[in-house]
This record gives sequence, structure tokens and C-alpha cells, in this order.
Amino acid sequence: MIREYTHNDTNALIAIWEKANALAHPFLARDFVAFVKDAMRNMYLPNAETWVLEENGSPIGFIAMIGNEIGGLFLDPAHHGQGHGRAMVDYVVELKGPLRVEVFEDNKVGRPFYERYGFEFVEDYLHEQSGAVNVKMSMPGAASI
Repeated sequence: MIREYTHNDTNALIAIWEKANALAHPFLARDFVAFVKDAMRNMYLPNAETWVLEENGSPIGFIAMIGNEIGGLFLDPAHHGQGHGRAMVDYVVELKGPLRVEVFEDNKVGRPFYERYGFEFVEDYLHEQSGAVNVKMSMPGAASI
């Protein structure tokens, strides 16, 4: 079941983000990860359009949208490979149409996922805060970044 985020989901989603982030972004510095964790709690989750994926009444993943851009897509790693990430993106595509996303070049989980889904390379750039290269991707027909 996919439903809208409520403030009561915050701790569960932060816990999911921590597990998924550690798997997808082992190259990020600890101080940057701590900064993002704080921003997730205080800025991103409260201000993005966030959808929560539940299984047996408990959150197992979420997708946060800013317009037609995926600001974050995180799934508890115990649930990877079961079609849940695709289901969340499918859900949002139904609402928003073709999407855009930025993903770290060295993200060995997210980048291949988006490529399999059909997102195409637009450009890459140095993400100054993290020191890592970010890749902008979009679905065919998505509005420009």
C-alpha cells in the first residue's frame, strides 16, 4: 500500500533512509551524511510531497517528490529486488507524468535501478557539498531540469 506521508512516519523513514543510504552511498563522508540526516528530518520530509510504501502496516520505503523530480527514493534493503522501488516510481509517474532524478554517479544501487526503469543520462556535475559527481537523469518526455 502506498499512502501520503504524515509527521508520525518521520522516525521510521529516517531509519529506512539510514540503512539504504549506507548501502547506496558508502563513499559519502560522515559529516555530510549527518548533515543530510538532519535535513531529512527538518527540511526534506516536511516540505516534499512524500509517499510511503507500507507492508503489514509498517513503512518499508518512501519516495519524495519536488514537482516532477524525485528528491529521494529509499527502500529498506531487506526489501530490495522485489519490485517495490518500481511500484513507488510507477505510482508517482501516474500522478506526475515523466520524471527527473539526480543520483550520485557512484551509487551502485540507485543508478542501475533508474537506468533499468528507462531514465536517460542528461548531464553530470560535481556536487560541491559532498564532493561526489551527481548524474542528472530523466524519463523521455520529462520537463527540462
